[in-house]
Amino acid sequence: MSHSDTHQQQLCDTEFSIQQWKTRKMIQMLSEAKGDGTSMISLIIPPKSQISHFQTLLREEYGTAASIKSRVNRQSVQDAIVSTQQRLKDYDRCPPNGLCIYCGTIETERGTKRIAIDFEPFKPISAKLYHCDSKFDTEPLQCLLECDDKFGFIIMNGNGVLFGTLQGNTRTVLTRFRVDLPRKHCRGGQSSVRFSKIREEKRHNYLRRVTEVAVQCFITNDKVNVAGLILGGSAEFKTELSQSSMFDPRLSSRVLRIVDVSYGGVNGFNQAIDLSADTLGNVKFVKEKQLLQDYFAEIGQDTGKYVFGVADTIRVLEMGAGAVSDLIVWEDLPVKRYELRHPATGEKVVKHLTVQQERDPTNFVMDGVELAVEDSEPLSDWLVLNHTHFGCTLHTVTDRSQEGSQFCRGFGGIGGLLRFNVDVGRLNEQLGVCEEDEDESSFLSSGEYFVESEDEDAFDAESMYF
Repeated sequence: MSHSDTHQQQLCDTEFSIQQWKTRKMIQMLSEAKGDGTSMISLIIPPKSQISHFQTLLREEYGTAASIKSRVNRQSVQDAIVSTQQRLKDYDRCPPNGLCIYCGTIETERGTKRIAIDFEPFKPISAKLYHCDSKFDTEPLQCLLECDDKFGFIIMNGNGVLFGTLQGNTRTVLTRFRVDLPRKHCRGGQSSVRFSKIREEKRHNYLRRVTEVAVQCFITNDKVNVAGLILGGSAEFKTELSQSSMFDPRLSSRVLRIVDVSYGGVNGFNQAIDLSADTLGNVKFVKEKQLLQDYFAEIGQDTGKYVFGVADTIRVLEMGAGAVSDLIVWEDLPVKRYELRHPATGEKVVKHLTVQQERDPTNFVMDGVELAVEDSEPLSDWLVLNHTHFGCTLHTVTDRSQEGSQFCRGFGGIGGLLRFNVDVGRLNEQLGVCEEDEDESSFLSSGEYFVESEDEDAFDAESMYF
């Protein structure tokens, strides 16, 4: 593959990740919306469907709603149906990937609010749905967040076995169990033969149980539910499994690689993912780990071609000249971007505030005057929409990997790789920014802002490169 083809593929992968991220945010917003009565309509139209069929459906539903006894509820349902019909009129034919429409009246802190959203999903959606209830039905949208390829992992050693899957950047432990196998004995005579038989019998039973559980985990409706299998472990257990006649032929034919790992359990799972990186090259989890490893390498070598923390990252972005080549943002970054205006002078101020800072009224005051809030949105949302203006490539990451956990806990959940060396300290001096003025959102290590990973291998940022 040529360099241009590789670059184009990276851009496609980045755009796909951004679309997934946008869809995830929309699903979250729709899922949290609640209505008063059955006045919230979810309509999903699969590709190649006839728009006229759903227009007829909505007319019939409008007539049916006329029989609702409660006048308020009847009016709300009919209003939602009318809004859905109006959205549907904008389409002469169904878009190539299908169509999703959500309309209704939702309850907010400031009272009721009408909402009407229509969009074409970024990839084909097979679901067909019409649902009217007190909340939106977003379950069919979940399939849009899944990557096409899912890989299964079996990590086994003399202490037990772990079954897991890796799909996109989501690593899932399906099940695990421990085993107590007898060790070799050095006694002579008949006892040596007897102990050897007991040991072989227990190993055989262990292997049989692994093959049985493998079928339960990786075969659904008589079909293998993973694109491939990775076998990992110490000693010869993994090899015995791959060669065993008890191992289901449907699964043995999907074995992509057998790797030696030094550990069992989750640690062995992580190591197997790393050792299989070339095999799993299209999985976002692997790409995310590689990106963050490159990022940490720049920090470890103190090259100056890196930046981290909300304040410093935004300043380097605003330098211009395309200083940031790869912008890395935690997809759950708990920071909001506020556009404020001084009511007397008209001066505009942009602030990035954490949850705790939002509760402090002094952050909305300048020269003793309360600032007017003109706009506010999550910083991650703003960066998704505006990163192209800074000439950088956006990468959204999670805290599910060791590297991701370290990035979120130790580096504020936001940073970037730079095209050239930037002295951030000197830049701050030129801008007149003192360390005392640095906002707390530069780092989000406090437990109030960061939900610590349950992964038993998660570690602190101080344990590496410092």
